[in-house]
Amino acid sequence: MKLTCRHLPGVTLITVSGPVDATNSAELESFVDGARRRLDEHLVFDLGEVSFLDSSGLAVLLAAATLARAHGVAVHLAAVQERPIRIMEITGAWRAVHLYDRVDQALAAAGAGPSPRRSGTAP
Repeated sequence: MKLTCRHLPGVTLITVSGPVDATNSAELESFVDGARRRLDEHLVFDLGEVSFLDSSGLAVLLAAATLARAHGVAVHLAAVQERPIRIMEITGAWRAVHLYDRVDQALAAAGAGPSPRRSGTAP
């Protein structure tokens, strides 16, 4: 798994590449915690290069969404691939986050770009 972070006004963009599973989900959790500048900033996750997401990785994303919601912001997931989106559909986890086809759409929805042509919040 490879993780990068970019800070934009009011938004933290986290790019995740590779599989996210029980062997590295703790690393993702630590990275997310360290990447946040403030708790009241939106988190955008670029998941376009995530080939696999298991329940432990999903738990990290849902915990981030819960914390964000408690501070009046949200978690936005962009470019989620077919296999990871499937676990979100099965578990209903997609209801806790905002889903976008592209990163630019997610950034715009989070306030870090022009208004999006929104793809919706459901798969």
